[in-house]
Amino acid sequence: MAPRTFWKGYLKLSLVTCPVAMMPARSESEKVRFHTLNRKTGHRIMSRFVDAVTGKPVAEDDEVKGYPKGDDDYVMLEEDELDAVALESTRTIDIETFAPRSSVGWIWYDTPHYLVPDGKVGEEAFSVIREAMKRTRTVGISRVVLYRRERAVLLDARDNGIVLWTLRYGDEVRPEKDYFSGIKDAKPDADLRPLMDKLITSRTKDWSPDLAQDPVEDELLSIIKAKQKGKKPAKASKPQASDSNVVSIMDALKKSLEPRRK
Repeated sequence: MAPRTFWKGYLKLSLVTCPVAMMPARSESEKVRFHTLNRKTGHRIMSRFVDAVTGKPVAEDDEVKGYPKGDDDYVMLEEDELDAVALESTRTIDIETFAPRSSVGWIWYDTPHYLVPDGKVGEEAFSVIREAMKRTRTVGISRVVLYRRERAVLLDARDNGIVLWTLRYGDEVRPEKDYFSGIKDAKPDADLRPLMDKLITSRTKDWSPDLAQDPVEDELLSIIKAKQKGKKPAKASKPQASDSNVVSIMDALKKSLEPRRK
């Protein structure tokens, strides 16, 4: 079942505007989730905000955001003050900049969403913007308020729709050269290349969502089903230690290419 629309607004490029709707491209609703219980009563445990000094519970109306300016000293910000920071981008995705699709590094991509025209009226304008990005192999860069904060977003034309990615903030991204620059530029032995190519070829298959399955999730569901039936869950097998007898890359590759035993 398709997720419900969580944002509605307008997509704008110069004077071309159309109503759009946005849905998250990923979901965690099928994940196994737990509640924290009181072991003695079996009742759920409730969490409450308490004053760090008095230890007394704080009413929801008394909760306020605070920016620390010193030890135990804060600047309080009300909800209307926070909401007023980015009012212009609350309901409009105004594309003012385009970039070559290949120029945006993978590390900037954060959370994907599906953007679709909201009704028949906006389909033509939506398709004009979408097809223009396809022809020019560009992505649109804009800003919009999502999750109570203004975010830079990237719009990527896909099939008949547009995938909208929130982008990471500049101070969140660490340069890869800070980590990779110390790795030596070693050239592997030429004799190893055909063996490695053969190993990769033998393990290459078309992408499928099954390749990204969560084995821990399956184990948890098995345990839950067993306990529901009053059975004792089977003990999970321990991961086996790797073969420490292989002492060279050549031996390791040859051993990897041996037929797998059942």
